[in-house]
Amino acid sequence: MQDNGTEVTAAGIARLAGVGRAAVSNWRRRHADFPKPVGGTETSPSFALAEVEEWLRDQGKLAEIPLRERVWQQLAGHPEGPVTALMHAGCALLLIHDRPTVWLELSAGSDERLAALLPTALDQVITPRFGVVARDRAVNTPTGPELLPSAPLLRGAAELAAGLGARQTYEFLLGRHLDASPRQYTLTPGDLAALMADLAGPARTALDPACGTGALLRALAPRPDQELYGQDSAPELAALAGLRLALHTKAAVRTAARDTLRADAYETLRADAVLCHPPFNERNWGHDELAYDARWEYGFPARTESELAWVQHALARLKEGGTAVVLMPPAAASRRSGRRIRADLLRRGALRAVIALPVGAAPPYNIPLHLWVLRRPDKPPAQPEVLLADTGALAADGRGGLDWEAVRGAVLDAWRPFERTGTAEERPGLSRSVPVIELLDDDVDLAPARHLPPPAEGGGTEQLEAVREHFGETLRLTADLTPVAADEGRSSRWPLITVGELARGGALMMRTGGIGAPARVPVLTDHDVLAGTAPSGTLPEGDEEPVLVAAGDVVVPVIGGGSIARVVDDATAGAALGRNLAVLRPDPTALDPWFLAGFLRGTANNRQASSYASTATRLDVRRLQVPRLPLDQQRRYGERFRALAEFEDALRRAGRLGEQLLRGMYDGLTDGTVAPG
Repeated sequence: MQDNGTEVTAAGIARLAGVGRAAVSNWRRRHADFPKPVGGTETSPSFALAEVEEWLRDQGKLAEIPLRERVWQQLAGHPEGPVTALMHAGCALLLIHDRPTVWLELSAGSDERLAALLPTALDQVITPRFGVVARDRAVNTPTGPELLPSAPLLRGAAELAAGLGARQTYEFLLGRHLDASPRQYTLTPGDLAALMADLAGPARTALDPACGTGALLRALAPRPDQELYGQDSAPELAALAGLRLALHTKAAVRTAARDTLRADAYETLRADAVLCHPPFNERNWGHDELAYDARWEYGFPARTESELAWVQHALARLKEGGTAVVLMPPAAASRRSGRRIRADLLRRGALRAVIALPVGAAPPYNIPLHLWVLRRPDKPPAQPEVLLADTGALAADGRGGLDWEAVRGAVLDAWRPFERTGTAEERPGLSRSVPVIELLDDDVDLAPARHLPPPAEGGGTEQLEAVREHFGETLRLTADLTPVAADEGRSSRWPLITVGELARGGALMMRTGGIGAPARVPVLTDHDVLAGTAPSGTLPEGDEEPVLVAAGDVVVPVIGGGSIARVVDDATAGAALGRNLAVLRPDPTALDPWFLAGFLRGTANNRQASSYASTATRLDVRRLQVPRLPLDQQRRYGERFRALAEFEDALRRAGRLGEQLLRGMYDGLTDGTVAPG
């Protein structure tokens, strides 16, 4: 039986029934028997999930509830909140993962029987995986009364796990919860976590002292004898991370819920690797209480240098020869208040590399964060060097286009030779192995960009010549696009049909964007359409599903008065449609997308379909017109419009190449690689 304590919002009802939120609002107005709100607010009410399901089924609006959606609604509407529900579900999934037959026996009876017997069975898997002393672990066995409201959720999660697997089921529920609460958590992206794990190397014992949801420890290569330790000041995060790691690996997992700097749970631990994404810019990190702490081996951090406290904590928990990788804000490499600690880290060989990442690598996404690679030295090096690398030039156009494969390759190609030999070949503009003595000045500034002389943009005279040739080839494309005159006397007065009429006739489907999008979905903006760039935008979390574009769609900006339409390619497909955009999805048996996009761009066409306000021009896409032509003739025009679009892209490339050529010439003349003659 469904739990009457589980609540669902109007957006959740819409997802259950496969409709928009407006339809749910209409049902509430038109049907007197629609379930009454049981919680929430006046503007955002919540309803009993069991009553909603019954009403939808009685109305014939719900043939079958998608299992994933039902389980998610049970979790999101749990009377004790989604975090408690996630912890209970994680414990049950761990039992299903480790002892599936025990779960089958327990779940055969009523919810009351399941809740009464489950704690004993859970304790038999939780204690071996998380340790015997309950007060030192974040994951503890819930009691029977605590589990009873979760019984329907646990049964649903078990049913979902039968198809997906216990690990994938937990990842789905955790990921959905994190996506629904983007402002509540600071997450480490998976690609960045993998890079940090690669830099740390193989590890039997590993620690993350600010573990969050466990992304960094999860990225480590698993070993049968591995021990993973995590700590976080938020009890719910420490518990969720522990369950995630236990489902991901057979390693011994220990997670503690304490303030790491003030109450270290692993004072005697000496790990092979420490991975850490600490909180940035904390003033209340324990400066006054920890003045004489033994961890400040390289100097007592200033109140404004909380990140250097985390760096020294990581070093203190390493064994000799162990490696720590810490994500740092760029200011930590150059602030004057931290220069003495930075100097001592360099002198004693503890700081091995500072790697600048591109903008958009991790939150906060608007600054280029750094990775500090540290090692617990067994003896001071005779002639220490430090690797400085800057991957900022590898950032792709747009916030959603970071090329992680290129970033990872560049970083590891620089780090691995340096790790083996203590020095590395200079790669202009990317990496350099710098003698420590060069950095020990009054500032001890470790920002990589300040110590890597950038190469000329053209790369010297040979590459400048290549850029110039490419520039010339691009401009010569105009010769292939000379207009072909129409036959004399041929009429261009075709019969016309509007986009609105095409939509009513089923030849195309029209949608507008800007509703909302999950945090991980790139958003195509009106600026992207106008500039021909990759999706670069963001939208707030929305209650309704976003409009995702597909290859062959035609996207039209509706604000600004410009004559533009873009055909979506495979690279852009899957992005969410942003604000002030309309998407037309033509039926390929009736309309050629390039023919449609080309005629929509006509200046006269846009003029007759536009309306004017005091500050902007708005396009009524439904009033745009295209000729009534057979499909084979549409395709002839479509091929020509496609060629024009390629030429337009070539002109954009020519502009960028022209700028690159100019920068290269200026740089070459000023650094001496290009002669004035």
